[in-house]
Amino acid sequence: MAHVITDDCIACGTCIDECPVGAISEGDIYKIDPEICTDCGTCASVCPSEAIVEA
Repeated sequence: MAHVITDDCIACGTCIDECPVGAISEGDIYKIDPEICTDCGTCASVCPSEAIVEA
C-alpha cells in the first residue's frame, strides 16, 4: 500500500526532496501518486507535521 498525506500537511516541501521516485506533487496539501509510490516510508520519516501515514 502506498502512503497518503493527511489534512495535517503544512506544504513545507520536505517530503518532495526525500522521495526517491518522485511520487509526491505540490499543492495546498501535497499528494502521493499511489501508482508511483514504492512504500519506502522515507517521506513519512521526515515529515515535521506527521501528516504522512500508511494507506
